[in-house]
Amino acid sequence: MGDDSRAKLIDTHCHLDFPEFDLDRDDVIRRAKDTGIGYIINIGSSLEGSRQAVALSKQYTFIYATVGIHPHEADKVNEEIYAQLKHLAKENKVVAIGEIGLDYYKNYSLISNQKKLFKTLAELAKDLGLPLIIHCRQAEEDVLEILKPLLPHKIVLHCFSGNTDFLQACLDLGFFISFTLNITYKKAQNLRTLVKIAPLERIFLETDAPFLPPESLRGRRNEPAYVKILAEEIARIKDINFEEVAAITTANAQKFFNLR
Repeated sequence: MGDDSRAKLIDTHCHLDFPEFDLDRDDVIRRAKDTGIGYIINIGSSLEGSRQAVALSKQYTFIYATVGIHPHEADKVNEEIYAQLKHLAKENKVVAIGEIGLDYYKNYSLISNQKKLFKTLAELAKDLGLPLIIHCRQAEEDVLEILKPLLPHKIVLHCFSGNTDFLQACLDLGFFISFTLNITYKKAQNLRTLVKIAPLERIFLETDAPFLPPESLRGRRNEPAYVKILAEEIARIKDINFEEVAAITTANAQKFFNLR
C-alpha cells in the first residue's frame, strides 16, 4: 500500500477476528484497502481474540493489534489468563491495551470483578507505556474514578455514547473520543450533537465491525470499508469537507497509536 492511501482513513476499532468474518475475512480486508483505509486496528476483547488480533497483524502490514479483555468476560479471568495477556501485550505490533472498561448496562460480570480487571489492565498499560481503549456503558463515574490516577496517559473512549457533561469531562482530562456509524441512525440526534461539540482534533473514526453498520445497511454486517461513510457523516454534521475530516482524524490516530 502506497503512502498516499495510508494517509486517508483509519478504522481504529474493529473485530475482524470474530466469526462473522470467517468465510470472507481476506475479501473484507481487501475491500477496506481498496476503499482507502490506510490502517486497521483490530481490537482484542478476550484472550483468544487478542491472540487472533496479533496473528492478523503479522499477516497484513497495515493491520495493527490491541490486547484486552472486555468487561463482559471479567468473571472468567484468572491469573493465568492475565499472565498470557501481559505476554501478548509485548508483541511488536500491539499498539494499545483494550478494549477494557466497565459495562453496567448488561452486567454479564459482577461489578466488583469488572472493576478489578479494569484496574489491573489499566495499570498494565501504564507500566508498558501503551495507550488505553475504554469501553464505558452506564458507568461514567466509576470509569473516570479508575482512570484519573493514571493520568497523564493516552486514553480514548470507544463508541462514545455519554451525555454532554461526560463528553466535556473526558475532553478536560485530555481523552480522545471515538465515534461509530451509529451516528447515522435516524434516532441518534443526541450522538450527532456530541459529534458537533467534540473538536475534530480529538476525534477518532471506528466501525466496531461487525457491529453497528450504517443506517443504510441496518441488519447487515458492518466492515472496515464503511469507515468512509462515517467520515462523510462527520463532515456533514460539522459542515466541513471530507478531506479535512480524513486528514485530521488520521493524524490524530497515527500519533496516538504510534503507527508507522
